[in-house]
Amino acid sequence: MTETTASTAFDLGQTDRLLTTTKAVSRRFDLTRDVPMDVLLDCIRIASAAPIGGNREANRWLVVKDPAKKQRLAELYQAAGNPYLASLREAAEPGSRQSRVVEAGQYIADHLAEIPALVIPVRFGQPDETSIYTPQSFYGSVVPGVWSFQLAARSRGIGTRFTTYLTSCAEEVAEVLGITAEVTQVALLPVAYYTGDSFTPAPRRTPESITYLDTWGVAP
Repeated sequence: MTETTASTAFDLGQTDRLLTTTKAVSRRFDLTRDVPMDVLLDCIRIASAAPIGGNREANRWLVVKDPAKKQRLAELYQAAGNPYLASLREAAEPGSRQSRVVEAGQYIADHLAEIPALVIPVRFGQPDETSIYTPQSFYGSVVPGVWSFQLAARSRGIGTRFTTYLTSCAEEVAEVLGITAEVTQVALLPVAYYTGDSFTPAPRRTPESITYLDTWGVAP
């Protein structure tokens, strides 16, 4: 029997499966299948309903499908990410979970130009430690929408991955894509249909082991 709550009548089995199996995709990207623009716009429509600080609709989305621009972004991504991935590879024990994570990241770097769509969420303005737009509040009005985009994509059989290497070379990215100086690039999401039927939840620590009650370090 499907579990629901009286106040929402959501199918908790379905929502819990969506939330626990929306994972960072790499090798299971289908590099041969286009992601239609109308599907991406549908995901952005869902994402736009996420909570926004002050209800200011300052977030924007840039979708990159042009092969030449994707190739240039891939070159920038590799220049920024490959040294970091190499350092992680040296520190990881061969065959370990961390080693597999590194290789998944390397796969994205190696194949970024082949991924059907690259989606860049941005926000007008800049984070500022001296104002109400601290990094926490600034990015807190963007990231919920990004996650909603990823959930909407997952429910449509599309995989995503939240990456930030290109934020370290935002000026070069802006030059490639014509992004103006008054916006902040938040991430880059490789987006493609995924192969296979589904995903299993990732292993995680129990909630009791990572939750404290009233005082730091005190278990609930």
